[in-house]
Amino acid sequence: MSKFQRSIEELEKNASKWWPEVLMDKYAIAAELPLLLSTQDDFLNILALCKSSPFQVFNLIKAAEFPANLFLKHLAVLSDFGGEPIQRLGRSFKDIFPTSQDGKYFIEFLWNGSNHKYAFKKLPINGLNNKRLAIQGGGLIEKRELDDLLSDMIVLLLFASTSAQADQAGLSKCEIGTLLGNEELLTTFVRQRYIVVSRITGGASANGLGQLAQTEVVDFLKMHLDDSFKIKRNGNIPVVGLEIPFDIVVERNGKKAGIEISFQVTTNSTIERKASQAEERQIALHKAGHHVAYVIDGAGNFQRSSAIARICSHSDCTVAYSIEEFKVLTDWLKNIL
Repeated sequence: MSKFQRSIEELEKNASKWWPEVLMDKYAIAAELPLLLSTQDDFLNILALCKSSPFQVFNLIKAAEFPANLFLKHLAVLSDFGGEPIQRLGRSFKDIFPTSQDGKYFIEFLWNGSNHKYAFKKLPINGLNNKRLAIQGGGLIEKRELDDLLSDMIVLLLFASTSAQADQAGLSKCEIGTLLGNEELLTTFVRQRYIVVSRITGGASANGLGQLAQTEVVDFLKMHLDDSFKIKRNGNIPVVGLEIPFDIVVERNGKKAGIEISFQVTTNSTIERKASQAEERQIALHKAGHHVAYVIDGAGNFQRSSAIARICSHSDCTVAYSIEEFKVLTDWLKNIL
């Protein structure tokens, strides 16, 4: 088999099997977005009132009786620092941040033209994640008061972009703290950022992770293919007597490739339907001078091995769901179009 036409065994070696963390984060944010938007003004007021010291934010959170975990969630969304980056930070914390003579880890950052130092009160800890911080899903229902762990994370997500460790820890977007006290700039920054977040996660609440999975593939292709490639979601390819629908259609110089995406963690009949259509679709597309590809992943799909094997036999390119696999798909599109 070529690197594009895989057997089921080759495909499974590259499969993720379970939803990637980045999609789970986006889906979670979509569900939480109404709460975040409804508390946005109170969140902004705290930031705008913080003028005398970067650490004044702690007193303001307490005075406003604003849930500290919800405050941190706002920062996580604004800095695009969610589940996977937080886990990586927890695992690498001791290698990234320096210690003082008393053995305490600390961070130094710039605020209002002056250097500031913060000694971490709780970090590092084992098992740092969204659940531990109560900032995902049902955790936000619980209103947590400010504690040492949440204080540490709030400092990081507010100010870390100006620290020496920003690049090492992937904290370069944690920059909103530089705007503290400036109500106009804060409002513009936060509102614009949430407009972007709303667009990214918009399909999640209505159509679930499957639609987000499509969006990720479309965005990757748009980023890695030049303007001569036309990319359309939910498009059709006309063949003799009918039009065949695909999740994604890519066109260049009159030639087209249809891409179907299926990621099922639990088994269902969707993959069986795609398998039953695979041979007929490929024959019709080839007669018209076009091609077909499949992005297939998920533990549920691989439980239906006969269906996956049938798709692999009647696909011009079959890839799993990961960035490395999307690169294979992109290379295939460049080769055949």
